[in-house]
Amino acid sequence: MDWIEANFADQAALAARLLAALGPDGDDGSHDRSHLLRVWQNATSIAGREVECDRAVLTAAVILHDCVAVEKDSPLRSQASRLAACRARGILAELGWEAPGIDAAAHAIEAHSFSAGIAAKTPEARILQDADRLDAIGAIGIARCFYVAGRMGSGLYDPDDAPAARRNLDDRRFALDHFGAKLFKVAGNFQTKAGQSLADARTRTMRHFVQALLDEIGGTGE
Repeated sequence: MDWIEANFADQAALAARLLAALGPDGDDGSHDRSHLLRVWQNATSIAGREVECDRAVLTAAVILHDCVAVEKDSPLRSQASRLAACRARGILAELGWEAPGIDAAAHAIEAHSFSAGIAAKTPEARILQDADRLDAIGAIGIARCFYVAGRMGSGLYDPDDAPAARRNLDDRRFALDHFGAKLFKVAGNFQTKAGQSLADARTRTMRHFVQALLDEIGGTGE
């Protein structure tokens, strides 16, 4: 409980109940408890800098946003946030939440996923969307990219054309391609000014990394 109090402060009691309802972590190290903590830290940073929101709803949405695990290469990937929102509704109902709070948390969860294509209509949804996307970029985004590539059996890069100068990007085959295919584009879709500022800085980190990697392996880079 000490680590929950240290991280969730005034929302610690709710966080403890939600985490207990989730049960133990699965085997996906890119969507484990440390991911939840990073997203929570991002969310509280954004909310503290500029956005008024319902803290209880935000806490529930952050902790439950990945409560249904779907692998990146699964055909159900685009449904992951909807599946998580459905499960979250049941968890919150069991905790005695009333319909408006459940609906607000479920909307934030549904809208957080880029692939779901659902517009974020509330402050909590906009904060969660930005907070989760921040965890996909920057230094932690680099680590997660190569971790997920390993789980999927992808190569590090194409040895014949690492920067994809003469071929189409293929991030299912090569981890490095994921930066150009998706990660460099993430910063163009932020909902809050605070989130956008953090995203721009993290994108610069990724660009420096990719250039350094290309330099080391003899790629041409930019």
